[in-house]
Amino acid sequence: MKEMIAKCKEQVEAIYNQYDASHDLDHIDRVMKNAEKILLTEPNADEWVVRLAVLLHDVEDAKYESVHEATINEILKTIGAHDELIEKVVTVIESVSYNGGHAIDITSIEGAIVRDADRLDAIGAIGVARTFAFGGARGRKLYDVEEEARRTMSASEYRSKETASVTHFHEKLLLLKDLMVTKEGTRLAQERHDFMEIFLQQLKKEIE
Repeated sequence: MKEMIAKCKEQVEAIYNQYDASHDLDHIDRVMKNAEKILLTEPNADEWVVRLAVLLHDVEDAKYESVHEATINEILKTIGAHDELIEKVVTVIESVSYNGGHAIDITSIEGAIVRDADRLDAIGAIGVARTFAFGGARGRKLYDVEEEARRTMSASEYRSKETASVTHFHEKLLLLKDLMVTKEGTRLAQERHDFMEIFLQQLKKEIE
């Protein structure tokens, strides 16, 4: 399995190096570290399914669909994964995305670990940095004091509207703490959430 993981990382590195800084290989490495922390508290989880899912979870991200043509299934077959393993990894990945609050239900502890690990990297200091990195790459405004955060939206509406970066905090990031699934993910999320609250309070003072 270690050889399979190494082969997978080698393939995805070329893909993620084409993404902007918010979803590059460093993001994958941080999510892996988060997953490893949670794995320590979830001894019944399949470590290898988690690791493969982390490595591959952004390969088919709709935000970067024009960057490459590789698919998760193709990569897994290339590195020698059998059908049962492929199905498990794909199922985990399908439940990771937030989709404007319309995430697919988690059906395994591996799915819970990968989702929590990815969401942890969306909040805290690194979450702040990633939000503005993505917004800058897409030419979005830093903030818009007249823009109201949407409380309800479809998955397509969530992805199609080019909201200001600060609005994204209110539409997603500040909501993630209460959506964590694992006990360890919930614990780790609290400090990061608190930092974002402090950051936004300070930003509001400077804007005003």
